[in-house]
Amino acid sequence: MNVLTFDVEEWFHLLDFDSTRGEESWEGYEVRIHQNMDRIFRLLEETDSNATFFVIGWIAKKYPEVVRRIAEKYEVASHTMTHQLVWQQTLEEFRQDVDSSIKLLQDITGKPVKYFRAPGFSIRQSEAWAFNILADLGIEIDCSVFPATHAHGGMSSYPTHMPSIIEHDGVRIKEMPITTKKIMGKPVIFSGGGYFRLFPYSMIKKWTKEKSDFCLSYIHPRDLDGGQPVLEGLPLSRRFKSYVGVKGAEEKLRKYLTDFSFVDIAEADKHIDWHKAQIVKL
Repeated sequence: MNVLTFDVEEWFHLLDFDSTRGEESWEGYEVRIHQNMDRIFRLLEETDSNATFFVIGWIAKKYPEVVRRIAEKYEVASHTMTHQLVWQQTLEEFRQDVDSSIKLLQDITGKPVKYFRAPGFSIRQSEAWAFNILADLGIEIDCSVFPATHAHGGMSSYPTHMPSIIEHDGVRIKEMPITTKKIMGKPVIFSGGGYFRLFPYSMIKKWTKEKSDFCLSYIHPRDLDGGQPVLEGLPLSRRFKSYVGVKGAEEKLRKYLTDFSFVDIAEADKHIDWHKAQIVKL
C-alpha cells in the first residue's frame, strides 16, 4: 500500500534559516504557490492518484482559494499555522499554533481536520508531549515521526516505519511514520523531499516495491519547481539539499505515480489492522 502526501508550503519556507524564519520575512518573496499547486493537481489528474495535503495555516490565511481547491477532491490536514520547529516552541505555543491552523482549515473547508505533520519532522523523543496535545486537539493520525536522523528533528530510536500506535502519558494516537530502507544497517529515507530528488528513480522504484506492505511518500510543491529562485545566503550543504534534483523531479514523480497506485491517509487507515499495530511507548 502506497500513501501519498504533500506538504503545502511556499518555495521559501525553509526551516532554521534566519532570512526566512518568520512571517515578517515571507511577504517580500515571489509568490509561486499557485503555479506549483497547478502542477501537482495536473499530475494527480493525469495519473488518477489520490493524496493528503498537509497545509500551513499561513498559506490558508493568504490564499484560501488554494485550500478550497484542494478540498474539492482531496484531504486537507494541518502542517501548523506558522511552520516553526516544534522543539523551538513551548507547549502552549505549539498548542496555539496547531489549534489555530486546525480551526482555520476547518472554517475554509467545512470539514474536520484529523491528520497532522510537524514541520521538519521536528517532534523528537524529548517533545513526546506534542502527541498528547495533538490528541487533545482532535488529531487522530500523526505523520510526524521520521525514524532516522534528520537535520531538524527525527526520532532515530523509533522502532518501526510501519503504522503504529504511540503511547505517552496515558494517551494513544495513531502514527504513520516516514518509510525507511536499511542500508548497511542504517535507516535511509528515499520516498520524499530531498531524498526523492537525490536518489535515482530506479532505486526509488526498487525500494518501493520492497515496501509493498506500506510506503509513505511526502512531496513539497518546491520539490517540483525547476524555475524557483535560489535563496541567497544558504550554506553550501543546505543549498545542495534544497535544490539537488529539482529540475527533474516533476518527471520523476510522474513516473512514480504511473508505476504505482497511491491512496490518501483516510483510505490507508481503512486497510490497516490497528489492533495488530505495534504500540510504541515514548
